Amino acid sequence: MSSPRRTIAALLALSLATPSLGQSASDNVDPFIGTGGEGHTFPGAVAPFGMVQLSPDTDTSHVIRDSYKWAAGYRYTDPTIQGFSHTHFSGAGHSDLGDFLVMPAVGEAVALEPGDPAKPGSGYRSRFDHKDEVAKPGYYAVTLSDPGVRAEMTAGTRIGVHRYAFPAGKAAHLVIDLRSSLYNYPGKILWSSLRLAPDGTLSGARETRGWAPGRKLYFAMRFSAPLRDHAFVSTEKDVPYKGFQGPGRGSEALAEKSGRGLVARLDFGALTAPLEVKVAISSVDEAGAVANLDSEPGDFDAVCAKTRAAWDKALGMLAIDAPAPMKTSVATALYHTLLAPSVAGDADGRYRGPDDQVHQAKDFTFRSTFSLWDTFRAEHPLLTLVQPEKTNSDIVRSLLASRRYSPDGILPVWQFQGRETWTMIGYHAVPVIADAYLKGVGGFDAREALEAMVASASYAPYGGLGDYMKLGYVAIDREPEAASKTVEYAYDDWTIARMARAMGRKDIADTFDKRAANWRNSFDAKTGFVRARKSDGAFRVPFDPTAINYGSDYTEGNAWQYSWFVPQDQAGLVQAMGGDKASVAKLDAMFDYDNSKLDYSHAEDIAGLIGQYIHGNEPSHHVAYLYNYAGAPWRTQARLTQIVASQYKPTPDGLSGNDDLGQMSAWLVFTALGFYPVTPGSLEYVIGRPFVNRAALALPGGKTFTIIAEGLDDAHPYVGSVSLNGRPLARGFIRHGEIMAGGELRFVMQAGPNKAWATAPDNRPFSSSTVRQ
Repeated sequence: MSSPRRTIAALLALSLATPSLGQSASDNVDPFIGTGGEGHTFPGAVAPFGMVQLSPDTDTSHVIRDSYKWAAGYRYTDPTIQGFSHTHFSGAGHSDLGDFLVMPAVGEAVALEPGDPAKPGSGYRSRFDHKDEVAKPGYYAVTLSDPGVRAEMTAGTRIGVHRYAFPAGKAAHLVIDLRSSLYNYPGKILWSSLRLAPDGTLSGARETRGWAPGRKLYFAMRFSAPLRDHAFVSTEKDVPYKGFQGPGRGSEALAEKSGRGLVARLDFGALTAPLEVKVAISSVDEAGAVANLDSEPGDFDAVCAKTRAAWDKALGMLAIDAPAPMKTSVATALYHTLLAPSVAGDADGRYRGPDDQVHQAKDFTFRSTFSLWDTFRAEHPLLTLVQPEKTNSDIVRSLLASRRYSPDGILPVWQFQGRETWTMIGYHAVPVIADAYLKGVGGFDAREALEAMVASASYAPYGGLGDYMKLGYVAIDREPEAASKTVEYAYDDWTIARMARAMGRKDIADTFDKRAANWRNSFDAKTGFVRARKSDGAFRVPFDPTAINYGSDYTEGNAWQYSWFVPQDQAGLVQAMGGDKASVAKLDAMFDYDNSKLDYSHAEDIAGLIGQYIHGNEPSHHVAYLYNYAGAPWRTQARLTQIVASQYKPTPDGLSGNDDLGQMSAWLVFTALGFYPVTPGSLEYVIGRPFVNRAALALPGGKTFTIIAEGLDDAHPYVGSVSLNGRPLARGFIRHGEIMAGGELRFVMQAGPNKAWATAPDNRPFSSSTVRQ
């Protein structure tokens, strides 16, 4: 008997070869970064912002016990692959999706259960070896050792294409499992259906009760070889659910089945060429999935080539020159920032909104997958630099469309496939919209946007907003995580004021400028920390600034992290902390804190600790840049060196925490360039230090903004001087308009700190209490 690998090699030599992956911007990307540790990324095939994320799911039997670690479906340390499903989050801190799992099988007897990962041959799952894996933007391949099948994946915007090279002479099969999911809720599949049309198209749907309740998704699937036989099997043992309408296509079918637990076996016989499987999805209906399938013609190689070209264009907006490890890390970070917000509307513009009804988008593409508590900080500001205005306009229009059809009349909080999860805090669609508007992004109704922002900030039932509007803070005896909510609401309010003032709405601006100062109501001058207050005005006791307990005073953090969240008025915070010297000392105390006697094992998101600085979670992301506001930018430079060295590397475990739909990655892209948007909405970026030798950002109108780090190496980590377009830059920030105008930002690096540069108050970044007109 010949070995499976030898048989595969012989077949592949006679069949379609692996697509050419010649040198291009895509070649600098390693999609395996973040697939180990707590990065929660996936290595599979996806187009820029694609609706389909076609990727392997490994030992998802663990999802029942620990869905957090398998939130992306794939963990690098797992030894088996269960199959390839079509929807995945990139770096989320919560699990769901994993829709419509496909797995090849060979031989006469086909298992319809995945089996035990520890018992080879007990089901349709298969062992694999990482040396047989290939992952590039838009392409993934692996050899499935047990059936001896070479599996390849590519994806378009709304489609995924599989290609399976089966061993010669063996009967080829596919298992389609509608029971598989990446969420551990009992009874998660409410209803599902399968339908085989006379033309050989397999379609179906399912409704799930997962992170987002009542989520409906449909698929359509076509094959490059005819079916010889098939079986639709129901494994349900409970009463059928009556609320789901099923396919509803109205035409004749060769076979149909519906129920809670469906799995299909598709038989193709012995094949002489690889089997291609093209799949499209839709949140609207099966007809939409079929139309999406038809909207992107071409075979595997054609789709792969088109998507690769799309990735080369998107990634080519930022050219980087750096040592190989840093170049890979930054290029991959940029790749991860271009995966979401993902397309969620069909090719004809229809989409399913938060009201669970179908709506029609006119002149824009509806997008979803909004992890706004994470991404308002750097992900969305980065997109305003590296993506066309149309992308950013579509994002804003999608947020407004969701609010238009929201049962509660407010903007999205954490949404995917049009469904709201109400996860995390704040109304952080507000700064995304304000920042885009202030940067000149058009294509949306600014009056409607401002109305939506004010409505979201005035909805009393949400997150203690009623008390916040009456008391000036969220009361901890009435609402959990009150300290965090107070300061986050205050920042969001400031962005409303900024946009309202730019639109000439002084009445709204004055109201929300006043609310933006509410952070002071939670700042305790005696302890120097932001704290939770009760409705009677007293701070809650006892108080431990290192305590992290979900559902208490702070959101995924403690007083050390949240006491620095005043991005709209960091100068005011420095003053409240006792001035420059006291603030620098407190920042140093945060980074240098001895955690040896603390146990944070109960808190999933607390990763990447440097003292009490937690880089693996978002509340800390701007903190290293705050030395600039206290007149010590060289301390920012030193901390950035420490963070980048310890929190990022070009390996599967190269992200210290969840990528959170691109936020961890956006932080690295900005920081590598030498600046960061501490305060989205201010139109300023705080200068840190660069980590690449040279970068060139392509801009509209054929302009280019170039960053040069003269003399940069490990021995020269400090900024000696900065110039903009050949003129010395004495300030520690750069304006958005200066970047968009094109030109050159040049750093001269040196071995020791320059303690004179950008220290004067007038040269410090924006703060509302010291605003420059």
